[in-house]
Amino acid sequence: MDEPPTHQAVLDEVAPRLRRLRARSGLTLAALSEATGISRSTLSRLESGLRRPSLELLLPLAAAYRVPLDDLVGAPETGDPRVRLKPRPLASGGTFVPLTRSPGPIQAYKLVIADRGAEPDLRTHEGYEWLYVLDGRLRLVLAGHDLVLGPGEVAEFDTRLPHWFSSADGRPVEVLSLFGRQGERMHVRAKPRA
Repeated sequence: MDEPPTHQAVLDEVAPRLRRLRARSGLTLAALSEATGISRSTLSRLESGLRRPSLELLLPLAAAYRVPLDDLVGAPETGDPRVRLKPRPLASGGTFVPLTRSPGPIQAYKLVIADRGAEPDLRTHEGYEWLYVLDGRLRLVLAGHDLVLGPGEVAEFDTRLPHWFSSADGRPVEVLSLFGRQGERMHVRAKPRA
């Protein structure tokens, strides 16, 4: 793999880039000086590499040439901004995708929950969970309650209570989960009055 260029190597490429831009635009040093407010001698030294480029000098040049500042300094292209999420299997069937990239008190997950059978296997653990059903029907058994949640419905509970969830109708259900490992709760604001 190629090594990234050093700062000095990047700066060394600015002078020839400025010369090429001025030649392509057909401007003289005098005309460019008038357009940018930068003296002809400073422009000449920039183009010959005798003057170190600075932001104060490059910004008016970028405006005069109508190019992004990145083009003047040869900034590397940024990578693909899309986040590539990696699905992982749930031990009890289904898949989860971590949505939170950094550690913190509350973690976000997308769950795709399969049918785990009709007989609940209640579990407890430290934490607090908030579930939002995106698609499908979720069966949630929580302590003494047996609930079925549909799209747009939410449940929140202390995970120290015995709980279990599964698809309610045999088809996979998609759920957004916010989970606080140490019992942190979500902060929900009330809807403003009309």
